[in-house]
Amino acid sequence: MIKPGNLTMSTMSIMKTDFRIYVSAISAMILFMVLSSCAVNPATGGANLVLMSENREKEIGLEEHEKVMSSMPLFEDEELAAYVRRIGQRMADVSHRPDLEYNFYVIDSPEINAFALPGGYVYVNRGLLTYMNSEADLAAVLAHEIGHITARHAVQQQARGALARGAAVAGGIVAGIATGSGYAANQISEVASIWAQTGLSGFGREQELEADSLAAEYLVNAGYDPAAMIDVITVLKNQEDFNRRVTGGGGTYHGLFATHPRNDRRLQQAIAQVGQLDENAATEVDNETFRESIDGLIVGQSNASQRTDQRNRYYQDLLGYTLVFPDDWSINETTTTVTASAPNVGRMRIEAQRLRGNIEPRVFIRDNMRVENLQKSEPLAQYRLIGHTGTAINPETGKMERVATLYLGSRAFIFRGEITDNARVDEIDEMLLSSIRSFRAIQQGEVVAGNEMKIKYVQASEFFDFSVVAQQSRIGNFPEETLRLLNGYYPTGTPEAGDWIKLVE
Repeated sequence: MIKPGNLTMSTMSIMKTDFRIYVSAISAMILFMVLSSCAVNPATGGANLVLMSENREKEIGLEEHEKVMSSMPLFEDEELAAYVRRIGQRMADVSHRPDLEYNFYVIDSPEINAFALPGGYVYVNRGLLTYMNSEADLAAVLAHEIGHITARHAVQQQARGALARGAAVAGGIVAGIATGSGYAANQISEVASIWAQTGLSGFGREQELEADSLAAEYLVNAGYDPAAMIDVITVLKNQEDFNRRVTGGGGTYHGLFATHPRNDRRLQQAIAQVGQLDENAATEVDNETFRESIDGLIVGQSNASQRTDQRNRYYQDLLGYTLVFPDDWSINETTTTVTASAPNVGRMRIEAQRLRGNIEPRVFIRDNMRVENLQKSEPLAQYRLIGHTGTAINPETGKMERVATLYLGSRAFIFRGEITDNARVDEIDEMLLSSIRSFRAIQQGEVVAGNEMKIKYVQASEFFDFSVVAQQSRIGNFPEETLRLLNGYYPTGTPEAGDWIKLVE
């Protein structure tokens, strides 16, 4: 084995020469890859660098789609999903790659975004749909995503990344020769979900502009006004500007703030040129089906997307707490109490008392709940709450019961769990204790199933005023500004009598 310290100048010279030949070979190979991998862009007709076949593109799309489905919940509204699929397929049919098998999905997320995967997978967030004001707007968003697919933008980025990695390896080899550190100096890690992340964050101004131009062309071919592309960008730009003003940050749709400067002349010129492709194209003007599909759409957090816990969870809005009862136990409630029970198994009742003075939870159980001889006594500390629990024999029934108290705000919450089945005392007691340990305050932004804010379409009256209807809206912060943004009247403007307006109830 030759040690670096024993190398002669002659040996080093030979090694450097050999490595230069090796690096030259790698460079030549990269150049060959560039020259041999240039393919005609199916959407623009220009030459683009790609390093995979269409079949491989489809395989990657399916692989990444399965990852998306495992991490992002779908919005469970089949009528809306079917409508989005119908409009999406209409745009795909007039695209440059109509033979791809396209798939369209509505993601149950309040975020204002959409993205596409290679091979024909298109996803639009529920939150983005709330800002659409016509079928043409929806078609424009879907056409934009289809434009990324037909122009193979994700595949092009993958190819550039591969070449960059090859150049990095070559650079590492050269650096290793100079420093004697070997050629493992530069290691590049890959993110498994890079395709979806790229689609969500955007492809850079040039490719986003190209997708917009293609979308405008597809809009015309499908019978929509291509100006919808400008309308969508304006609405989303207004939303992003407002969000930055009140919060100082936040994500954007495909990096919209950076990639689409306001009044982008290149975009307007591209859309104007596309609009001249077919002056006799019929323009879609009937939005009744669009309104029917959007009416009732959840605004903001939904119960399904906010929580992954789909067990027998109970919410007490008035007192501000939630907990999970044992599966299949029935729940009965009054204004301030709740009882969960299962026949011949057990029951648990929860009520609240106002705390008077500073008293330890263990002492509260003894003095206020009148429970003596507490067994399995232990303190509770959960979700920033303190309390105490244990078991005792109920003197009236002679049966074992699980008792507890937890302090939330200015109240002490009292738990009394009765065990009915004497043959399963330990098992049922564990169920009761597990339920008590799930008790916590309702978190900010947490939504009760069926109690979400939803869109409701109404026709504006002659005296419609956003500032007036905002006073009756369930929107907590900036209701007037939010209603204006949702309807495309931000920062000013008033609908005419008879115009359809989205309210939030």
